[in-house]
Amino acid sequence: MQKQTKSHSFIFPKTPSGIDGLDEITDGGFPKGRPTLVCGGAGCGKTLLSMQFLIKGITEYNEPGVFMSFEEPSDDLTLNVKSLGFDLEKLKADKKLVVDYVRVERSEIEEAGEYDLDGLFIRLGHAIDSIKATRVVLDTIESLFAGLDNQGILRAELRRLFHWLKTKGVTAIITGERGEATLTRQGLEEYVSDCVIVLDHRVIEQVSTRRMRIVKYRGSTHGTNEYPFLIDEDGISVLPITSLKLNNEVSSDVIPTGVPGLDSMFQGGGFYRGSNILVSGTAGTAKTTVGCYFANKQCENNERVIYFAFEESPQQLVRNMKSIGVDLGKYIKKGNLQIHSSRPSLNGLELHLLTLRKLIKDFKPTTIVIDPISNLINVGSEQEVRSMLVRLIDMLKANNITALFTSLNKQTDNFRPDLAEESVSSLVDTWITVRDMEGIGERNRGIFIVKARGMGHSNQVREFVITNKGIELLDIELGPQGILTGSARKSYLFKKTISDIKLQNEISRKDREIERKRKVLQANIEALRNEFESAEEELSILKATEELQEKLNPKKK
Repeated sequence: MQKQTKSHSFIFPKTPSGIDGLDEITDGGFPKGRPTLVCGGAGCGKTLLSMQFLIKGITEYNEPGVFMSFEEPSDDLTLNVKSLGFDLEKLKADKKLVVDYVRVERSEIEEAGEYDLDGLFIRLGHAIDSIKATRVVLDTIESLFAGLDNQGILRAELRRLFHWLKTKGVTAIITGERGEATLTRQGLEEYVSDCVIVLDHRVIEQVSTRRMRIVKYRGSTHGTNEYPFLIDEDGISVLPITSLKLNNEVSSDVIPTGVPGLDSMFQGGGFYRGSNILVSGTAGTAKTTVGCYFANKQCENNERVIYFAFEESPQQLVRNMKSIGVDLGKYIKKGNLQIHSSRPSLNGLELHLLTLRKLIKDFKPTTIVIDPISNLINVGSEQEVRSMLVRLIDMLKANNITALFTSLNKQTDNFRPDLAEESVSSLVDTWITVRDMEGIGERNRGIFIVKARGMGHSNQVREFVITNKGIELLDIELGPQGILTGSARKSYLFKKTISDIKLQNEISRKDREIERKRKVLQANIEALRNEFESAEEELSILKATEELQEKLNPKKK
């Protein structure tokens, strides 16, 4: 028998959510033509997620929508989302959106006795048909059954509602409140829904974080982890990154470090583009200065840079760097540099990562500096810090962004690496350490390269100084006890200068002495030459006289 092969893979029909990051988790969006349940506690973002689903569908995919609210009047909804840039009135005027407020009173339901949703179906069906809507939101479902105690009728009507939405062929979101032991109050909605998303707003150690989890998704693969999401002026953004495959593209281009003299310590003359660099050291060893030099150089080369500062405001950073000849302010005005300053405790670890991801998408930088990553330790546990830093580096590598991190080490325990340094050092491509070198009652700074993947590098510890003209790496000076720094270096150089002067004087004296002897030798040679020439002349005269005598008195044979 011949083996049957699939001619093509089946693609589950989906509707894009319009929410940044959510389509990546759901592998394309919500199930098309089916209901999706979004449940969660108060303030977790259910209504906003639903409204964004409708508005993005209209503005980006030309899919009209109906929003039926059972809690908030239309005017309140319009005002609430206007701060996010969503103009409901314009969309309603363009016949793209219908916002319908249905008031449900418990007393009226009890007085009526018999309860069904036929009236709702007629009202909702008319709204859908009036604008040919393909997206529908019902917010929230508990209000529909607020006064109904008969569980049999409640369950029957719930099933009928979900079946009716399917027959209409609309992609629907139904919001619900969390129950005590179930995902929703009734405990049935999660079973009849094709897709269930749970939103959570939790506070851990006084830091709040909103998270999202897809409980089920019939007929489709999906992410099953908890994903943090952010609500800001642009709406909801989800961070889908948990781990990435190590298959990112790499570049062989080399970019300068920006620090005078540091490029020469790398055989390639700098860092590989898209690599990650860690600059670690104790307090006061100029980690921030190295980071600013790097950012300044990239801006000078017309690159786009984002600088995250967890300890200094942008104004303070610009002022401090200006004192050593680095003017970051002009690049901020030019638009090449953005400095974002905040305390790490402003957001949870995941929200810091999500904020960075959002800025990368908006600003599209080629370089990022985070100063220092060690401050993030105060926001989460050891495991959370490690996990966040791994995802951060993976995200930057996936976008081919060159990143420089600084990390603060504790002075009391130099032999054991700090958590941030230990978590990142094995992941980064280049590791530079700046440290104090104390001796003879003074403190000096040194810099050396711990590792540089794919590139040869110097193994020397270079002393550097910071003046009003900036950083200057000094040449290596070795003494009997090793590398000389500070006063010892100056003393050694002074002694060496004196020794060189003495040696030069001695050489000059010897040169003069040789010159004198050369002159004496030349004089002696000249005298001997004269004496030789006199003797030779006298001999010539004698020979000439003899020849003359022989001619005058020839001998007789």
